[in-house]
Order: sequence, then C-alpha cells, then structure tokens
Amino acid sequence: MILTLLLFNLLIYLKFETITNKFNFFDKPDGKLKKHSQPVSLIGGLIILINIYLIVFILNLLGLESLLFEKKYLFLFLFLTTLFYMIGALDDLKNINPKNKLLLVFIVLVISIFFFPEIKIEEIKISFLPKTYYFKFPYTQIFIIFSFLLLVNAMNMFDGTNLQLISYSTFVIILFILKGFMPIFFILLTICLIMLGILNFRNKVFLGDGGSNLLSAVLGLTFIYQYKKFNNIFLGDEVFVILLIPAIDMLRLFFMRLINKSNPFKGDLNHLHHIVNRFIKDKTLTVIITVSICIVPTIFMYLNIKTYIVLIGCSILYFILINLLSRKKYL
Repeated sequence: MILTLLLFNLLIYLKFETITNKFNFFDKPDGKLKKHSQPVSLIGGLIILINIYLIVFILNLLGLESLLFEKKYLFLFLFLTTLFYMIGALDDLKNINPKNKLLLVFIVLVISIFFFPEIKIEEIKISFLPKTYYFKFPYTQIFIIFSFLLLVNAMNMFDGTNLQLISYSTFVIILFILKGFMPIFFILLTICLIMLGILNFRNKVFLGDGGSNLLSAVLGLTFIYQYKKFNNIFLGDEVFVILLIPAIDMLRLFFMRLINKSNPFKGDLNHLHHIVNRFIKDKTLTVIITVSICIVPTIFMYLNIKTYIVLIGCSILYFILINLLSRKKYL
C-alpha cells in the first residue's frame, strides 16, 4: 500500500516535465504579485486530489475502509474537496473576481450542508471552560459556513511562497497522526505532500488556489469529524491555537486594506512571509521562520499552558514582530 503510493508519486516526480506539458496549466509571472522568472505548473492541487482518490480506492480494495471516514462522511469529504479544488482551479485559469469565488464556495457549502447533515457541529467545548455551548438551527449551519470561508481565505493568503503552505499543512496532518486519528490515510497523504514539496521547492509546481482550497477542505472536514466522533480530540480553542497565525495574518491584512481604502480581497505584498523576507532576504529561511512561528502556539499548548494564555500571548508577540519587521521599507 505504502509502496504503491510511493511509486505513484515517484513516477510523477520523475516524469513531471512530460506531465506538465500535457496539462498546459501554468502560472505566468506578471512582475507584480507573481515575481517568479518563468511559468510554473499549477497542477499541485490536482496531484493531491488524485492521491486522495487513489488512497481511498486502495484502502477499499484491501477491505480497510474502516481506516477511513464513515461512508456518508467519506462521500462528503470527496464531494467537498473536489468542488473546492474545482473552484480554486477555475480561479487559477480565469482569475475570477474574489467576491464571486467566495460566493461559489458559499453555494457549495450550502449544498453540502443540505445533502450531508453530518457536517454540522451542534456543540462547542472549550478546554478552560466547564460549560458546553450548544448550537441549534440555523446557527450551526451559519457557524460551519463562516468557519470554512475564513479557513479558505486564511489558507489561500498563507500560500504565498514555496513550501510554506505545504509545510504548514503537513504539520497539521502530523498532529492528526500523533492523535491516532486515521493514521494510515494521513501517512499515505504525507507521502504525496513530501514529493510535492520537493517539486515546489525546486519551483517546478505551485499548489495554486485549487491546492490551497483543497487543503482547507481536508483540514476543515477532518477537524469537524474528529471533533464529532472521537474522544481524543482537539477542542474548539485548541483548533484555533493550531490555526492561529494564518488566521490573525488574514484578519490583519483584511483590516489594513480596509483602513487603506483598498479592496480587502485584492492581493498585496504585506503578508507575513513578505514582511519576513524583506528583512531576511532569503526565501528558504523565510519559510523556516514563518512555519516555525505557526508551530510555536501549538508547542506552547502541548506544554500544558492554558490556551487562552497561548492565544493572547502569541497574538501579542505576532503583532510586535510584524511592527518591528515592518519598519524596514519596501524595496
């Protein structure tokens, strides 16, 4: 099983030039936000999606479907990841209006909630509070839609330099594995991400919006499923600790753009990785630093520091860092 996935991804790696030429799906530099020197393939998300389908097929073929999501939730997982990828890929191809892209994501989520009620969360547990908070219709649906819209945007904004989103997503997936949640599925998916990471590091492939949308669906649906079905879970505040830095970076950018009277959905060069890279001037070191910053809150949480202290403390440290590094003027 592992050997099959390894060989499949190794074949993609070795024959990547031939594969990309057949797909003719490239991200072309524009000298503004896209500063790479030559067109780069955008099939990273497609490779992940194919791997997901292949993993599901192999596990079912071997009679190991018990190592996957429950059947109805598996259908939801494949449905939502596929449609999220397609919306992102459409944006990669046509550069659709950000508001229209959000509208498409919203419509897909509404359809998913209607046909797959398994996606809803009816209670929220906070580690430092004794009380459990319950949701009723329509608040549970609103909460799910709002959470996914935020996650999609945060993941998309965090995908701004090679290896950053892949490394961060791999980190979150490793947390699932360490929790003992569907370890075989996520170990097999990690094989794909490692191979893809090598290609991404070599500037051969980008995830594109399709890939970032897909990974947001994978992580979001997994957090929901493990929360609903397992005792060894991440509670609501713990999930936010794990996602803290991409989330507050997104919110900072959103409000800064509003303050500057610019489109809050329009890209710029003021993301965390841009600020760090202007100071460090080394893209590899920039990724190491930004991903490390994302991991720090989770480390503090695992050191049994109260999550509200982690959330407040790391948020303050983040803004202090941003303020210090931002003093270096744009080049």
